[in-house]
Amino acid sequence: MISTVLVANRGEIACRVFRTCRELGVATVAVHSDPDADALHVREADAAVRLPGATPAETYLRGDLVVKAALAAGADAVHPGYGFLSENAAFARAVTDAGLIWIGPPPGAIEAMASKTRAKELMGIAPLAAGDVTERDLPLLVKAAAGGGGRGMRVVRTLAGLPGALEAASAEAASAFGDGEVFVEPYIERGRHVEVQIMADGHGTVWTLGTRDCSLQRRHQKVIEECPAPGLPPETAARLQESARAAAAAVDYRGAGTVEFLVGDDGREHFLEMNTRLQVEHPVTEAVFGVDLVALQLAVAEGRPLPAEPPRPRGHAVEARLYAEDPAAGWAPQTGTLHALDVPGAGAAPGSDTGTRVDAGYAAGDTIGVHYDPMIAKVVAWAPTREQAVRRLAHALRRAHVHGPATNRALLAASLDHPGFAADRLDTGFYDRHLEELTAPGPGERHAAVAAALAAAAARAGRFGGAWRNLPSQAQTAAYGEHEIRYRPTRDGGYELEGEPGTRVVRAEPHRVVLETEGVARAFTVRAHGDGRTHVDGPLGAHTLTERPRFTDPTDRAVPGSLLAPMPGTVVRLGEGVVEGAAVTEGQPLIWLEAMKMEHRITAPASGKLTALHAVPGRQVEVGTLLAVVQDVTETQDVTGTQDVTEAQEAAAS
Repeated sequence: MISTVLVANRGEIACRVFRTCRELGVATVAVHSDPDADALHVREADAAVRLPGATPAETYLRGDLVVKAALAAGADAVHPGYGFLSENAAFARAVTDAGLIWIGPPPGAIEAMASKTRAKELMGIAPLAAGDVTERDLPLLVKAAAGGGGRGMRVVRTLAGLPGALEAASAEAASAFGDGEVFVEPYIERGRHVEVQIMADGHGTVWTLGTRDCSLQRRHQKVIEECPAPGLPPETAARLQESARAAAAAVDYRGAGTVEFLVGDDGREHFLEMNTRLQVEHPVTEAVFGVDLVALQLAVAEGRPLPAEPPRPRGHAVEARLYAEDPAAGWAPQTGTLHALDVPGAGAAPGSDTGTRVDAGYAAGDTIGVHYDPMIAKVVAWAPTREQAVRRLAHALRRAHVHGPATNRALLAASLDHPGFAADRLDTGFYDRHLEELTAPGPGERHAAVAAALAAAAARAGRFGGAWRNLPSQAQTAAYGEHEIRYRPTRDGGYELEGEPGTRVVRAEPHRVVLETEGVARAFTVRAHGDGRTHVDGPLGAHTLTERPRFTDPTDRAVPGSLLAPMPGTVVRLGEGVVEGAAVTEGQPLIWLEAMKMEHRITAPASGKLTALHAVPGRQVEVGTLLAVVQDVTETQDVTGTQDVTEAQEAAAS
């Protein structure tokens, strides 16, 4: 029997495993990097061991340090979670060689399936050699052979773009997984990403637990998942589950795993890979089948058999991944303090088919940093039908209080409300087609700005004792984004609005504002946490607003052609020949930043000369840090011409 489990991971998945361990009466051990010293997963564990350093390569990817930590803490088993070392056969062997129980598949099965190239060969699929690619093979997907989560992936639509994509994907894969091997495969436009959950024991039983649809993705990383895959023909679902069962049998699989497929718009199924670990989206399967997959993983690792047949599925479940990122700004990851995380109705346990479930890696007061994945939490809803589950999840997201860095919360709710999603028109290009409409400001933003302005005014009045003897003769103004709000204090301690026909202020307090529009009163809660942002939550949605200053600070003006860091991160490399004084062309890749395990490329905004270069590989930068300056080629020509004339005049004078 397992008595103590060390989770070789961090964040949400570590907290998730600890939750089941507590319910089973199993002690827990966390490992952590220096930035994670006070992280939620560390606080929830019975014991914790430090892995010195900050980056994954120094800490969570150091299998030798993790094994030493398990032995030092007295653990007798190791759960890898997902990501990091979860699909590393050498790490699995190191765990068992140390006399510890490995809560995962046999190292041989990991080895056979962890490399996507070898997995395809095992399934009888001939790999596509990068050197043999022709125009007829386009578009292509460059993909990391190890790992997952969308890292090390690039879509290639021209042969000229293939070498750069191979290089970038390899560098990103090496950073995220410690393995830079990449390969190419056909890129199927508008395909559905469908997968099958498997669970196998050491006694010959293999379960297939239905299908999941994970088609809504950004940057090849999943955003919304559901079980079962909606609108999938029964015969297709049956074939996928049979293929998944065959893949498990081919490698004598044990434990939890997932077999992934791409279903083209022609209905043809294409094997993608087998993930020899638990998936991020496993809670939707747990909700539909009423199982705890982590508890089953521990049971299989202890040598216990599964029942001959899995439970029967019931209802529908949908999961949304809440990320600290700005979808409207190219999905740029965000950092900072998470001031509030409160989802109404949360509390369902693993295996429960009721209510709303939240699996979080952060709590209020925690800091979201630059080193790791930007996922804050997963919000899961179950209901008897898909329509009911989607409605429940959308409602929970809209009414949640998430204060701090910008998140994709509004995008998630809008996605669930989108007619294409409701009609099962799902494919991996969903966000490519609909991102602009999904990130447009909501209809309630104007009311939120009014509430923010009045709450701030009420807070100021409270600080000065609420005296109204000297009322200003002119209306006061406050501006949030495109919204300029005009209001005037009244002698009874209230406010009246200007330019808001049909809207009346019922009550205005520092944290609560009630507005009546066309006879309908709505209450808004307003919170400002001292970071320059105001969070307004109400029945018309949640909004994060930044007050616009009245006067522009001259020090904020940047030199024309300045390249500023769009996000906090680390400079990982510079483009070939990128040095101060070099000539560059418009669109040329200059600098690569790594933030939250994703690489972001900074390109030249115009052709010209690199007149300044402050980016140095290894340097950590904040948002807005000046990285380089590119002087426009026309400006360069004008300056050069003036210089030549001056030099000629001086020569003539001498």
